[in-house]
Amino acid sequence: MANWNDPQPGSGFGASPSLDGRTAGRAAYDMGLRRHMLSIYNYMASGVLLSGVVALLFATSGFAAQVLTTPLRWVIILAPLGFVLAMNFGVNRMKTSTLQMLYWGFCTVMGLSMSSLFLVFTGASIATTFFATAAAFAGLSLYGYTTKKDLSGFGTFLIMGLVGILVASLFNLFFASSALQLVISVLGVLIFAGLTAYDTQMLKNQYYQLRGTDFVGKAVVLGALSLYLDFINMFQFLLSFLGDRR
Repeated sequence: MANWNDPQPGSGFGASPSLDGRTAGRAAYDMGLRRHMLSIYNYMASGVLLSGVVALLFATSGFAAQVLTTPLRWVIILAPLGFVLAMNFGVNRMKTSTLQMLYWGFCTVMGLSMSSLFLVFTGASIATTFFATAAAFAGLSLYGYTTKKDLSGFGTFLIMGLVGILVASLFNLFFASSALQLVISVLGVLIFAGLTAYDTQMLKNQYYQLRGTDFVGKAVVLGALSLYLDFINMFQFLLSFLGDRR
């Protein structure tokens, strides 16, 4: 963040030109930051809504039950990863509009992938877990935005934990241990809860480096993608041990 020093009071009546300039500059910066973060949250929330609608429609139409029992399910499952890789590795070569289209495409295929949740869990438990996740996400993101504590030191720890649960999840595909799955789910919720606060602070600090550049629009999309992934993963891990199965 910018280093705004406390202005020294001047002599005489009224504010000094230096004080007025700093106050106006700080106000303009804060306004720009709020607009930037609001754009990220709007993209993120719209993406989650799109995925939810697609998942619900795909599941209730009956197509999910048919398609997800065929080899085509692997295309649906792996497609979101392809979109994420394309967006992250191609961001410097893409226009902002291209990145936006890829983001909406990602949200759509994520909806297709998540339709399986409606086949496994009851609608009531999905809704309850979703609102619980939304409340937790809002609180964690608010903490990341407002805290004066530097959370960058937690980044490496959280990424290591994420790699650990991915390895454990692959391991559990072969052993199908319910106890290990419970541990993975609990750790997954904690890790993505931490990442929500961490990513929010990183996005807030990133604005200082990017303001006034052409990359700001792309940063909004990539920021929304990061928070989307935090939210969706926290939701799915929470649902795996709180949700009621059909």
